[in-house]
Amino acid sequence: MDAQGRERTENVDPADQWVLNPDTGEYELRLPPSAPRPAVPGPRRPAPRDTADGGTGRRAAAPAREVPPQRRRRGTAPEEPAPGRRGRRPAKKAKKSRGKRILMWTGGTMAFTVLATGVGGYLYLEHLNDNIQSLPDDGAGTGGFQKDKAINILLIGTDKRTGAGNEGYGDKGSEGHADTTILLHVSKDRSNATALSIPRDLIVDIPDCPTTQEDGTEKVIPGSTGARFNTSLGQDGRTPSCTMRTVTELTGVTPDNFMVADFNAVKTLTTAVDGVEVCLAKDIDDPDSHLKLSAGKHTIEGEQALAFVRTRHSVGFGGDLSRIEIQQQFLSSLMRKLKSNDTLTSPSKMLKLAEAGTEALTVDSQLDSIGKLKDLGLELGKLNTKNLTFTTVPVDDNPAEKVKATVVLREAPARQVFDMIRNDVSFTEVKKKEKKEAAAVAARLKGTKSDPG
Repeated sequence: MDAQGRERTENVDPADQWVLNPDTGEYELRLPPSAPRPAVPGPRRPAPRDTADGGTGRRAAAPAREVPPQRRRRGTAPEEPAPGRRGRRPAKKAKKSRGKRILMWTGGTMAFTVLATGVGGYLYLEHLNDNIQSLPDDGAGTGGFQKDKAINILLIGTDKRTGAGNEGYGDKGSEGHADTTILLHVSKDRSNATALSIPRDLIVDIPDCPTTQEDGTEKVIPGSTGARFNTSLGQDGRTPSCTMRTVTELTGVTPDNFMVADFNAVKTLTTAVDGVEVCLAKDIDDPDSHLKLSAGKHTIEGEQALAFVRTRHSVGFGGDLSRIEIQQQFLSSLMRKLKSNDTLTSPSKMLKLAEAGTEALTVDSQLDSIGKLKDLGLELGKLNTKNLTFTTVPVDDNPAEKVKATVVLREAPARQVFDMIRNDVSFTEVKKKEKKEAAAVAARLKGTKSDPG
């Protein structure tokens, strides 16, 4: 882009450049009145040779337009005013239904739909691609999710103090441990999903981890037995691929991909959707997270949202397992907000989400482009969030400790949970069946007690 182009567009909100045309239901590029029309630069072309103008001194016509023409429906001819009838408006076309307009955004952000908006969309797509940070999966995953199979995504939240304002959270000097880890399983038919939280203080065996170094060489980082799960990342130079191997060792489920979020991800994503709603059973006044909220409903975003997911001393038993519960509540609310009509039909919010997501998340090398993330988003978008079940690996306090600081597997129920995920069993359907059976038992007992003796 030339210097003049930068002056015209650098202060324009990208969301303001894409406007819904109420006549067609399509989003179109619009510019401020003061800006010349060709605001989206095309590829630079060499100047024509002197001989090309035939000596007239005029410049030869460019081989193609610098700016793509305004989009129109496939199969229709461009509409031009008849000679002598300037300013006559074409007949209005039927508006798309509200449902169809909403579907335009389902499964991703506006960044994913600009694929069809010409040069301007291409340039923005490249900008988002440049935002994405990726790390090798070192062969620890399946090679990436597939559209015709169940999907397993490992979501990792680190406690690394990166970004402004994060000095008060996490462990000082932490390399970024696996502080919050969720294995998200989406069924093959996309009808249901399970989000399995793995406690950071769970005692596990961490396997040897072949790990790609910054210079491209590979180093095998030795494993350890009886270690805290959160040390599968950050400790001794371990990367997310080692956390993937540890999850496979623990559950028998091999993740397809991983996504790593830092503290800034919580702040920027919640701000992009104008906050998420949480409901508190009692007041929270946590001296460590500095969160103060009264009982009842609140809409939180930014710094307050980060303080919420970091809170543990003022909820439940004051430990990490209690914090997992409020994190699950928070994530459930965030997912509902992401799939709400208010978000999906707002170009401004979708652009903010695209920026926030690509800047705050680190993904594995199988998800290192907007195109791949778009495909994953479309698959996840098929899920009805009502059929998303949050659960936690069943654990007990570590019997080897006098002062309880870690937990161990509750073997039988934990293995049952792992087996259900491996076999793509719906936790939603199981819970419905259990409730139905419990209601039937209660009805029989009530009938027995009411019978005369």
